[in-house]
Amino acid sequence: MREFNSPAKFSISPDATAVDVVFDHGANDPEAVVYKRRTEQRWIDVTAGEFATQVEEIAKGLIATGLEPGDRVALMSSTRYEWPLIDYSIWAAGGVTVPIYETSAAEQVAWIMEDSEARILILETPRHRAIFESIVPSPARVDRVFQIDDGAVSELTALGREVDGDRIRERVATLRAETTATLIYTSGTTGRPKGCALTHANLLSETAAVLETTFAGLMQPGRSSLLFLPMAHVFARAVSLAAFTSKVAIGHTSDTKNLVTLFQEFEPDFILSVPRVFEKVYNGARQKAHDASPIKGRIFDTATDVAVAWSEADGRVHTGLRMKHRLFDRLVYTKLRAALGGNCQAAISGGAPLGARLGHFYTGIGIPVYEGYGLTETTAAVTLNVPGSPKIGTVGKPLPGNGVRVADDGELLVRGGVVFRGYWHNDAATAESFDGGWFRTGDLGEVDDDGYVTVTGRKKDIIVTAAGKNVAPAGLEDSLRAHRLISQAIVVGDKRPFVGALITIDSEVFPHWKAEKGKPESLSLAELTDDTDLATEIESAVQLANSRVSNAEAIKTFRVLAVDFTEESGELTPTLKVKRNVVQKNFAAEIEALYGADANRSDVSAKRNFSTSQ
Repeated sequence: MREFNSPAKFSISPDATAVDVVFDHGANDPEAVVYKRRTEQRWIDVTAGEFATQVEEIAKGLIATGLEPGDRVALMSSTRYEWPLIDYSIWAAGGVTVPIYETSAAEQVAWIMEDSEARILILETPRHRAIFESIVPSPARVDRVFQIDDGAVSELTALGREVDGDRIRERVATLRAETTATLIYTSGTTGRPKGCALTHANLLSETAAVLETTFAGLMQPGRSSLLFLPMAHVFARAVSLAAFTSKVAIGHTSDTKNLVTLFQEFEPDFILSVPRVFEKVYNGARQKAHDASPIKGRIFDTATDVAVAWSEADGRVHTGLRMKHRLFDRLVYTKLRAALGGNCQAAISGGAPLGARLGHFYTGIGIPVYEGYGLTETTAAVTLNVPGSPKIGTVGKPLPGNGVRVADDGELLVRGGVVFRGYWHNDAATAESFDGGWFRTGDLGEVDDDGYVTVTGRKKDIIVTAAGKNVAPAGLEDSLRAHRLISQAIVVGDKRPFVGALITIDSEVFPHWKAEKGKPESLSLAELTDDTDLATEIESAVQLANSRVSNAEAIKTFRVLAVDFTEESGELTPTLKVKRNVVQKNFAAEIEALYGADANRSDVSAKRNFSTSQ
């Protein structure tokens, strides 16, 4: 049983809390710029002193509503400045924050409100209010509802004017490191969400561990980052806390359709994202080059190969490669860096696996992507690649104060300061999740001699074919998604004679592909499901994925769907992970069609299938 532990130099004081830093910065460095707010098309600095004052004012308003220490406050909002402002204010009032994804359906909101017994709900828009008001019966414990777009901050500030500031200090004094700070309900790819109870110690351990690594060199006062991932997700929240602690100026946006423009306005020093966004940025840049002219397309593809080779050389670069890299830096790489604002020195990736080739590409153009691994239950990252010693293709080593172990069946087990205390109101699930103090992640993986972890898939996702062959779908799916035309892929075949796949097409790339192939612009995907060119394109991606596995694990049949998986249809989580059980239910007929009359044939080209399902 392989095990690797990373010792920590830091320790968490028993009376430390995640909100202490707000008042420390406010008192000791009030002029430090800790946030940037976008108003009227420009970014306005928010100093540590101003922020601490706002947190205290809102916290007093929460106390005025009757909020008691330990009471839960639900927060349903997109990524914006008010998110961390309200989050810290809830802690300052002695409360527990319960994030709700702003894309959540009424049923999800109802369950979280009911299970958490939240007394106050702070939501963002009239649409969110309508969702809450549609819940029947309405959660009985909710005392007040505030709407951010309807003056929630001003309303709470006004309510708190008669509350003495000493009440805030008293409330913070009631908190301990082991006090629950937040209940984060897992978006989950299966089943009803469970509330992960994260303590102040968990949040502080995550921040301290990250800042004990070489990431401390990136997170310095005066640096900045633009957050666009959902703040309700533990990944963005954890990075936000570490950045604030380091006095990194954070901006927020939920306008993901205009990220390039916002990056160029904001000029972040680093960003964080999920792999799908990195894939789309690369595919979009490649598509733009190919649309411009065949010559520019070839230049971009060659530049990609050079960037990957440069990264793989790991400093051992021969003269010819150095000259090529210098040339393509002028022709291609500078433009890509400019698209991220021109100052971006690094990126952090989490939420799902990032392909090694994509990791090498970004490193080769001068924006290394540091991949980490974690879950809500581990307060975001429990392992992380860090500047100076990354190993692309892995998810890094355990953060200081944490350890990882590979069980006999290949499951990754973790322990340490970032691991949660348990599931809210669910002792049975908590007990099942631990093995002698080690948390069962549900992921399969390996740990090398240097402590670097490689995740190979989800334990519950392992496919066992009718012939008894175990197949991990993650690697095949990652390879398929790397193709510019493929948006999502899900591999199937449990208890079936062979492995198959459902594939969706990227709606942004599809029009460009039609133009390349001379297809009428008006034709929809459903109208092109029998098209030979499309079949050949997807088949090439399938064959490349198959080249990396044994014949028994290879995809023998695939089916292209005429619709993509979306969060709105319930097939994707807010961080763009596929909910496998939902897809299998929604597309059961398409999966059955993969195993039709010619199911005992094994030639991929003979078994490509297309679906016109809407």
